[in-house]
Amino acid sequence: MSQRMILNETSYFGAGAIANIVNEVKGRHWGKALVVTDKDLVKYNVVSKVTELLDKHGLAYSVFDETVANPTIEVVQKGLRAYAAAEADYLIAIGGGSPIDTAKAIGIIINNPEYADVRSLEGAVATANRSVPIIAVPTTAGTAAEVTINYVITDAENKRKFVCVDPHDIPVVAIVDSDMMSSMPRSLTAATGMDALTHAIEGYITKAAWELTDMLHIKAIEVISRSLRGAVNNESKGREDMALGQYIAGMGFSNVGLGLVHGMAHPLGAFYDTPHGVANAILLPSIMAYNADFTGEKYRDIAKAMGVQGTETMSIQEGRNAAVAAVRQLSLDVGIPAHLREVGVREDDIPSLARSAFEDVCTGGNPRNTSIAEIEQLYKAIY
Repeated sequence: MSQRMILNETSYFGAGAIANIVNEVKGRHWGKALVVTDKDLVKYNVVSKVTELLDKHGLAYSVFDETVANPTIEVVQKGLRAYAAAEADYLIAIGGGSPIDTAKAIGIIINNPEYADVRSLEGAVATANRSVPIIAVPTTAGTAAEVTINYVITDAENKRKFVCVDPHDIPVVAIVDSDMMSSMPRSLTAATGMDALTHAIEGYITKAAWELTDMLHIKAIEVISRSLRGAVNNESKGREDMALGQYIAGMGFSNVGLGLVHGMAHPLGAFYDTPHGVANAILLPSIMAYNADFTGEKYRDIAKAMGVQGTETMSIQEGRNAAVAAVRQLSLDVGIPAHLREVGVREDDIPSLARSAFEDVCTGGNPRNTSIAEIEQLYKAIY
């Protein structure tokens, strides 16, 4: 059986890495950029760190700042119109997963206009042409959207989020600069960091996991677990290590998929606009416990990577319990709520949430096969 790995063409890491944008643009002879971002990042002068570089070197651009959390079909279509009006030929996505996901959808549709309805991009669609070039500049340490072949769009009309999986959408260049993440508030740092941990853990235990991705995911778990508390406290070392850890997780899960945590988190974003990282963090410990009997020795590895002592002498069950406890404690330490009712979930919506989660593309990768009835019980237990 063959395995596939798809990664960025070029990536830069470390404080000040955004300076490399200039040489990349000039060296590739790109003309005008559409900068895809959101209004807050413009307001708080995060985007200006990049646009000042472009201005200094005479590189043309226009700004589209109408992306939103849990980006919608309508936002993507606005972005398409902005790209055409700007007469751009490449994209610079600045932000968390939402601006980068929006840019991916825009870039794919520009070169594959038959998907202009956006909905038809759902799932593993075999688009004919690569996206227009994207430079991705993450401002959060969590989604790893800059290195993945996935993006998520919200169908607001039907209250659902759908996952698009397309090798043609991966950004050509990723700029992982911890300075671009320094303005993240504590709550967002915690939420996106737990999202990254969820990526690493789900990627490690998903049905498609294999040796190379296992290496990436266990390292990502180690880096994220030792760094997230410091990043939440705005320590520079914690920020820098989290930027790397979330990218490593993305290298892995992008190529093997995720599981039920993401399957159950996506409907929460569609129904209530729940921040994705918060949804994942609330769900992760309970779903880890639900999956435990189907993971072999892997939870012992997770516990060890998270700094739990004495894992070598633990039984399989003790190792599983230790891993779940370590994740729960980390989530608590960084201030994540423990129950779904704390983030506005309504109990009478649970049957609809369960149906949507069961149909989500991520759910199929879960190590334990599930059902709508079991997902309902999980939502209720975490409620």
